[in-house]
Order: sequence, then structure tokens, then C-alpha cells
Amino acid sequence: QVHLVESGGDSVQAGGSLRLSCAASGYTYSVYCMGWFRQAPGKEREGVAAIDIDGSTRYTESVKGRFTISKDNAKNTLYLQMNVLKPEDTAMYYCARESTSGRCGATMAPWRYSDWGQGTQVTVSS
Repeated sequence: QVHLVESGGDSVQAGGSLRLSCAASGYTYSVYCMGWFRQAPGKEREGVAAIDIDGSTRYTESVKGRFTISKDNAKNTLYLQMNVLKPEDTAMYYCARESTSGRCGATMAPWRYSDWGQGTQVTVSS
């Protein structure tokens, strides 16, 4: 059974940094694409960053240059380093596993992801 657990969310001031972690279990971690998504109140869930099995990455435009997605296959853990945080980054952040194994082109389409964590809250104050 796939199990994803996010951690690292917090309340920070604008300009601050956070590192989110997502511990995965229940499957062969290295052969699946992984992604970070976020959802703010009243808004649709959006893709933030994704990482393919070969390590290639993709980011939504608003976080390029500020966020970095990475993974440690030995620890079955996905990370999202978030720097220069802005109030508009405030949201619940979720990690997710793509539905099929193999390369995925680092897609950030939520419908391509079948397994989700419970989320971790990030709040950025101005």
C-alpha cells in the first residue's frame, strides 16, 4: 500500500525559506515520478514541481528560481526547498506519486497522479 507523508510546513515571513519533505513507503520509490502540488483556499490544486525518474525536473512559472525539487532514492524521500517565499505561496502542499512507473516527462498534471499525501500547511505573512 502506497503511503506518502509530508512534513516541514510552517508559518514564515515573506523572504524566508522552508524545506518540505515527503516520506514514501509501500512501493519501489525510484521508478515513479513524483510531484509537489498546492491548493490555496478557494483555488484549484496546482502543480508546483515534478521530478522524473532520471532526475529531470519541471516547475510552474511562479516558483522558478525560488523552489527546488529533489529526491533521495536511498531514503525514499522527496524534498521541496522553498526560498524567497511570498504571501502568494500560502497553501496546503501535497506530494503525490504518478500513477504509472517509468518516465513521465516530469508532468505536473494532477490527473496523472494517483496517490497523495495528507498535506502540510505553508503560511507566508507579509
